[in-house]
Amino acid sequence: MKIAITTSSFARYSDEPLKLLEQAGVEYVMNDKGRALTEEEAIQILEGCHGVAAGTEPLTKKVMDALPDLKVISRCGTGMDNVDRAYAAEKGIEVRNTPDGPTLAVAELTLGLILTLLRQVPHQDRELRSGVWKKRMGNLLHGKNVGIVGFGKIGQAVAHLLEPFGVNVGYHDPFADVPGYTRLELDDLMGWADVITLHCPKTENGAPLLDLGRLSLMRPGSIILNIARGGLIDEDALCDALDNGKLAGAALDVYPNEPPKNERLLKNPLLSLTPHIGGSTKEAQKRIGAEIVDIIKGM
Repeated sequence: MKIAITTSSFARYSDEPLKLLEQAGVEYVMNDKGRALTEEEAIQILEGCHGVAAGTEPLTKKVMDALPDLKVISRCGTGMDNVDRAYAAEKGIEVRNTPDGPTLAVAELTLGLILTLLRQVPHQDRELRSGVWKKRMGNLLHGKNVGIVGFGKIGQAVAHLLEPFGVNVGYHDPFADVPGYTRLELDDLMGWADVITLHCPKTENGAPLLDLGRLSLMRPGSIILNIARGGLIDEDALCDALDNGKLAGAALDVYPNEPPKNERLLKNPLLSLTPHIGGSTKEAQKRIGAEIVDIIKGM
């Protein structure tokens, strides 16, 4: 059996998953580019493979048609936006993911970014390094309304981490109904929350979920985070909301194009930017690796 490992972080901090594959007699090839693959690159590396431990490369109809041996796609993480699941089903290709592995890592990053934004840590760090000694007045998390868009495993994990801070948690998710939390329509949630954090898939047509109209519904001085999928927030509309003082800060871990090239994002002092590190903890990657191995061994 031969598989491809296309996620660039696989086994980076522990070679245990690779040893388990070798012990099971599984031949593997790895992505050596250190980034998400293009369609053509995916076709090239997946040639002759029966399975793939997939990252965020596009696994489209074109890719699947070029790979007659492919039987299993296993996404390293939760998001499945890059996989044409309907066509995979037509082709008889099993599609799996590892929803538990990155959950706590993404939730902890979310909590950390909320706190740093409320205390304006990124902005003050930049100022201090440039020679400006200015104590900016921040805000407590305690007592705030936190709106979570997407209330699956990660969204609920964020809610659990927030409980000791004495916040009010509301959520929007058309597929979830979780007792103990306030469920709101998206527009209502945008106007209710002091903090909005996204943990949902892309829209069906790929358009931003939060455009200028939805961002304008947010409370003056509120903050927003996208730790989910690039393109959920209109980047220029977000920069406008930061520039005109509507929003006090924002954090992005994902982008429509990675790495991002939008100069307005890169230069805005009120934005905290990270390079898609939601699941990038040693513990999370080790667990994801073990889950992937179990899926592949079960092929």
